[in-house]
Amino acid sequence: MTGPLVVIGDTLLDVDVEGDAGRLCPDAPVPVVDVAAEQARPGGAGLAALLAARDGADVVLITAVGDDPDGHRLCGLLTEELDLVRLPLRGGTVRKTRIRSRGQTLVRLDTGDGTARYAPSQEAYEAIGRAGAVLVSDYGRGVARMARELLRGTGVPVVWDPHPKGEQPMPGCALLTPSEAEARLLCPIYHGPDQAARRLVRELRARAVAVTTGARGAALAVEGGPLTRVPPPVTAGGQDPCGAGDRFAAAAALALRDGAAAQDAVTIAVGAASSFVRRGGAATVKVQEQRLGDRPRTAIEVARLTRGYGGRLIATGGCFDLLHAGHVSLLRRARALGDALVVCVNSDDSVRRLKGPARPVVDVRDRVEVLRALSCVDAVLVFDEDTPAAAIELLRPDVWVKGGDYEGETLPESEVLGRLGAETVVLSMLPGRSTTNLIREIQ
Repeated sequence: MTGPLVVIGDTLLDVDVEGDAGRLCPDAPVPVVDVAAEQARPGGAGLAALLAARDGADVVLITAVGDDPDGHRLCGLLTEELDLVRLPLRGGTVRKTRIRSRGQTLVRLDTGDGTARYAPSQEAYEAIGRAGAVLVSDYGRGVARMARELLRGTGVPVVWDPHPKGEQPMPGCALLTPSEAEARLLCPIYHGPDQAARRLVRELRARAVAVTTGARGAALAVEGGPLTRVPPPVTAGGQDPCGAGDRFAAAAALALRDGAAAQDAVTIAVGAASSFVRRGGAATVKVQEQRLGDRPRTAIEVARLTRGYGGRLIATGGCFDLLHAGHVSLLRRARALGDALVVCVNSDDSVRRLKGPARPVVDVRDRVEVLRALSCVDAVLVFDEDTPAAAIELLRPDVWVKGGDYEGETLPESEVLGRLGAETVVLSMLPGRSTTNLIREIQ
């Protein structure tokens, strides 16, 4: 089975403000834009990862994101379609805002000074260990600096998309993908893309280099092989080229992951980038933003989104048969411990094995429906085993909450909680409230 594409690099927040500019400002000769819409999307490595995911690939993005509103927004744009391994960012999330009218960019506003802090995590190493290929998408913000350590000893194809202010690509890369402008800066003496590709193969000890030349395609040099010009299959002149380099690099990395030779991979990438630009480039990439307050439908979505935001995920479990005030008190206090609460609920068969054939009184569909109606509950996950260990493994919560009636006992889920490094918190129960007492009173 082919492993996922792992993208390592700097992610930016791109925002397009669209409007109509039919008049000039009275106090300066500049257009007045009547804003009609705002569209946000990930940029840089985030865009490359998103486009690869939309090609149908499993994608893991290792990137640094700030703990600020733009960073939170960026995580909400990413976590729905790929797995995010978040690294710390020093400073503010970089945001590029384009003011556009009728498809034309009038001005771009750049904010944020964030750079990655050197802190490759265990999760990042594990992602590299599963990779089928790696794309290093360097935008000069520091994440690529970690790639050398993360990729030490890896045997999968590595595509490196360099940046003039970034890191020098590590030796042995399967493919380097500089633009013509980047190749000029990488080569002190520049004699065109063909010679630049040959020189970079030699000087950077890469197996292949493709210098992208916009509407003219790419110049490809392969170690020990001939120089090849790869023309585009479609003409996309005059269109917005924003994001074309990310589309090229992602397509090439996926092709190499699937076993293509360098020339075939570059041919596929040129075609993908040309079609992307012809359709309108990055401005046509629409992303449904996810926020914690949107209450995503599934527990897995909540877990991924909370981790993506850098939030604290709380989980608890139980039968929750005949929901009562004690349950509600416990759930409210559990939710107050973090940023999202997932409730793991025993299935009907699981309850019968634990409580006897007369239980549950309320079937699992109704129990789930009632729990979901509580404002303190972000999602519900049903499990069929006797313990919630498998559900905990799936969710990877930061905190696992148990009711006070478990105080002092060894929990059956202790092993998995310890392995995940999750904290266990025991909350006291309201005295006299229990489902067993409630059933007895009813009878």
